[in-house]
Parts: sequence; structure tokens; C-alpha cells
Amino acid sequence: MGVIEVQAPGLLTTVQDLGREGFGPLGVSPSGAADAISLRTGNQLVGNAQGEAGLEMTLLGGTFAFPDGAVLALAGSDFGATLDGESVELWISFEAKPRQVLRLGPTRSGARCYLCVRGGIETKLFLGSASTHLLSGLGGHQGRALRKGDLLKVGSAKGALRKRTLATASLKDLAPGKVLRATPGPQGEWFSQAAQRAFFEGTYRVAEESNRMGLRLEGPPIPDGAHGEMTSEGVSLGAIQIAAGGLPIVLFVEQQTTGGYPKIANVISADLHSLGQLRPRDEIRFEPVDFATARALLIKQEKLLASENLIV
Repeated sequence: MGVIEVQAPGLLTTVQDLGREGFGPLGVSPSGAADAISLRTGNQLVGNAQGEAGLEMTLLGGTFAFPDGAVLALAGSDFGATLDGESVELWISFEAKPRQVLRLGPTRSGARCYLCVRGGIETKLFLGSASTHLLSGLGGHQGRALRKGDLLKVGSAKGALRKRTLATASLKDLAPGKVLRATPGPQGEWFSQAAQRAFFEGTYRVAEESNRMGLRLEGPPIPDGAHGEMTSEGVSLGAIQIAAGGLPIVLFVEQQTTGGYPKIANVISADLHSLGQLRPRDEIRFEPVDFATARALLIKQEKLLASENLIV
């Protein structure tokens, strides 16, 4: 068992796993990795189970020392990582020798980079998950983003160690996109055909106020329809609410579990990882798909993640 010493935390770095499902009726959102595909893949690269806890860095990475050494992998966006000054590639496992230092800088591509360590990060579980829920201050490392001087315990690992790389074809298939496919929302029929056409034909920009709770979008407002409040009801991850001003809000991993705005559509499960890589001012659009297509795309993605050809 080793440790990770946080020498600099970056802009927003938290401990995340795949979240805590099933507690929405109690008012607890799942939290977990904003880009679960990257976390799952990074864990496989170091020989972990897909759901082990790792570090999620947002927009600006941190600096981490490994007093006892570690086997690591970086997944997600390119943060220009170096290990003792030598460049480190994404999507490949590598060894940090004792006392080596890993440094990451500002993003060169998407929003988030994941640091996975063989053995996973050990922390006290909250409702069965190690993920940090920032709004409530629960889970992860003391319920908060990392700070300089934090020490994180690394779990023990079993089995043979070998160098692993993500297959090039798999990387292409799992790459996040800026066109988000969406199924009809629970209140989709409340919006006129003209309003739905405007939504799916419009281009939106991710607002600066976006966070892990939700992505606020800027662009052409929906011209008519069910603007404003309604009786609150349960909401799902990826739900696209239309607020009173006619602009969309996409609910994300730390979402409130109920909402009082009508939902015109819902981002499909296979595209949720794309939400996690969106930066402020990124431009996106939505593409309508039916439920059968959404299910088929998720099954295809899950088969790829379970394939023996994913890692080479």
C-alpha cells in the first residue's frame, strides 16, 4: 500500500468513482465521474476493476508525488502531463518510481483528465461510493476538492502487471463528441413542433456558470412552449430542462433530484461522457433519436468496454 502526496491540487480535483446509484428518492444524486468512460478505461489500463476510485481533474491539473512509487494511467483530456520532466502519454499505463513527481497543466483538449492508480484510491465510503459530492460535502477525501498537502492512500493490488495501451480503434469509438443525441423528454409534447425544431436545429454554447450540477447553455431561446415552472417531479441524469427564459439546462452528475422545469429531451446514456468533457464556451447541438436507437448505442458501447480487444 502506498500514498499519493498532493503538492498542488489544480483548479478542481476530486476523488471520484462511478457514483452512488439508487438514492434519488432520498434526495441524493449519484455524483461520480463526469466522464465515466475515461475513468473506467483508465482503471482497466492499470489492472483495476472499472469502478475503482481515481482522481478527476478539471481544466487545470495538479502535481502529485509518489513516495513509494505507483503504476498509473491518465485518461480523458490532454493536460500536458510530465513525470520528472518527461512527457507522459494518455491511454497507456506507466510506472512512477519512488519519489517521482507527476505534473499536469492546463487542458489542451476537453474539460477533464483522470488519474488512475493501480490498487485504486482508498477512502471511507458514503452510501457505498467513494465519489465526492461537492454540494453536500460528503464522500471522497473529506467531502471536498483536494488541497496542497493532502495524502491519499492507495489500495493493494493483486495479479501480474503488464504494460497496457488503449487500442487505437477503441479510442476513436469512445471519443467524446459535440453532437449530443437525445430522446424525447417527459414534457416533450408540451412544446410545439416549431419549438422542437428550433431546439434540435440550434447551436448552443456552454456557459461559464456550468458545473457538475448542470450545464447552462447560451444561444437561441426556445420561441414558445412550456417555459417556466411546473409541479416538481423526479429528474434523470442528462435531462434537458427549459427554464423561464427559454434556454436549456442539462442536468449532470450532482444534479438536484427533483425539478420544476419542463424537460424537452434527455441526453442518451451513451453520450453522457461527452457532457463531462465540455468546456465553457464549447459549442454543441442536439440530435434526436428514438429510445430503441439509444438502447442499441448503449449496448454497443458496453460491449466495447467489456471487449478483450479494448486494451492491448
